[in-house]
Amino acid sequence: MKYILVTGGVISGIGKGVIASTFGTILKCCGIHVTSIKIDPYINIDAGTFSPYEHGEVYVLDDGGEVDLDLGNYERFLDVTLHRDNNITTGKIYQHVINKERSGDYLGKTVQVVPHITDAIQEWVERIATISVSPDGATPEVCIIELGGTIGDIEGMPFVEAFRQFQFRVKKENFCVAHVSLVPQPRATGESKTKPTQSSVRELRGLGLSPDLIVCRSENPINLAVKEKISNFCHVDPEQVICIHDLSSIYRVPLMMEQQRIVEFFCERLKLDIPLPRPRKFMQKWRDLAERADNLRRSVHITLVGKYTQLEDSYASVTKSLQHSAIAAGHKLKLTYIEAADLEEEMKVKNPVAYHEAWQNLCRSEGVIVPGGFGKRGMLGKMAACRWCRQTKKPFLGVCLGLQVAVIEYARNVLNLADANSTEVDPNTSDPVVIDMPEHNTGQMGGTMRLGKRITEFTDKPSKLKYLYGKDKIEERHRHRYEVNPAYIDRLEAAGMIFTGKDVEKTRMEVMELQDHPYYVAVQFHPEYRSRPLSPSAPFLGLILAAIGKLESYISKGCRFSPKMMSDDELDYSSDEAVESKNQLPSQFVEQFNKKIQVCEATSSLTNGYHKKEEEEETTTTEQT
Repeated sequence: MKYILVTGGVISGIGKGVIASTFGTILKCCGIHVTSIKIDPYINIDAGTFSPYEHGEVYVLDDGGEVDLDLGNYERFLDVTLHRDNNITTGKIYQHVINKERSGDYLGKTVQVVPHITDAIQEWVERIATISVSPDGATPEVCIIELGGTIGDIEGMPFVEAFRQFQFRVKKENFCVAHVSLVPQPRATGESKTKPTQSSVRELRGLGLSPDLIVCRSENPINLAVKEKISNFCHVDPEQVICIHDLSSIYRVPLMMEQQRIVEFFCERLKLDIPLPRPRKFMQKWRDLAERADNLRRSVHITLVGKYTQLEDSYASVTKSLQHSAIAAGHKLKLTYIEAADLEEEMKVKNPVAYHEAWQNLCRSEGVIVPGGFGKRGMLGKMAACRWCRQTKKPFLGVCLGLQVAVIEYARNVLNLADANSTEVDPNTSDPVVIDMPEHNTGQMGGTMRLGKRITEFTDKPSKLKYLYGKDKIEERHRHRYEVNPAYIDRLEAAGMIFTGKDVEKTRMEVMELQDHPYYVAVQFHPEYRSRPLSPSAPFLGLILAAIGKLESYISKGCRFSPKMMSDDELDYSSDEAVESKNQLPSQFVEQFNKKIQVCEATSSLTNGYHKKEEEEETTTTEQT
């Protein structure tokens, strides 16, 4: 087994996950079987109890493991299926060691960080590295390990010491260290500063690990003189300094790294059996993907209505899934985040500017997604978005909580159940259309939800999503503790809300659709976790295609793209008729929402202080209207 350890210096969030994923991508393109491990030095057992503001989204694996979002990068780049033990935390290691101590495995010895904790880390890595993560069951040949945080963090010290010992345990030719560091470029001078990288490498060496590869991250390209300076002061050859500046898309990172002869370096350093020279079309699919992503001329505007919009990483997988689908449909994604609470009526008084801006963005979007979440904050705003999409025939996708909110909104405004709610929000509601699952509400927060891959069966009812998947049964990952109350299903379906997908026991609602709507779909599972750059998720692809007015054409052609279908000539978007067809808004709603946009624009001009006397009169008239 060959091991590549990826460490970080200067700052966190520098892109270690992307660099580690890129190493794996390039090696996999060379025919090498690769696996990945992410080490998070926090004491939590897993990421399941984190607030999205604390650590970004919680990524869920097939086996139900709630892990760090970097494992999502690994799965998307490498197209593998990782396991919960591929995410190591300090909490897991200490829990493992303490359990062994309680059972007497240490025979009365004093349990210490060295050797017991460090030994446990090494044994864990060696055990997980041999577990297959590919569909063919092949044993991995290279294990890429990302050590979270930055070198020098007190939390990461036991792991650094463990790998200092590990390099001798597995021999030098089987162990390689790649250090990712920031090279700042202050605008005041325009000069690349190497001192932070020098200090970071010096600290790493002082802890017993010498980098074999230094990956320099920067905003702009680094010139040869800076590269040679880093080589000289960090005691590595210039060929061992890789420079990755900010690129047009994440898909160009593997291409840029491959250009800097990373394959030849790994072949020599780790004695890998890779045939050289490489084939002429080496990594061609990534080149095609990067070119396609960079040369999209048309745009599709999607709005995400959520409650954690202040940190985009809170919806990392949702964003990636939308990008995958937009690229596949030949469009550039323009994603707008709306704080759900800003759509609520009470915001008219509290913060009218935020209220009108939120509604203006919603009105101008071509498709809306309401993702998962927890708690009651923003629920009314999400319901308002659902109602607006339902009434105006705007393409809509609800995920997890998005399904539950759509059902509550429908029960309130179509079934006239004014008190309809979720027991998560109101435990005493007289119409609990969304209820908790007792077996998943044990009083313990961590790892008790309905987690991991589950089977969903489509019914015989007409379903756009069934056509998009092309299957009668699908497997998707779940993460929820509440479900639609089966007692209300008959009444909802009688009113037009059809549940087209259920679990294998046919007791839990998994897919909901409105039949008289271009695309009003909601799912209980999280399809974003299984979306891949070259294989977009069906529900997200459906949303994008509906937003650009191509869904019916796509389904009629057997769910295949054709040059004519994706052609600009098929629909002239400069005409009013084409705009209405593209947005799929009935004519009776166009005038209503044009007026709403005028109100928003008028309010915006008021707050900016640029209005004139005539505009004041117009605004007053519009507000009265």
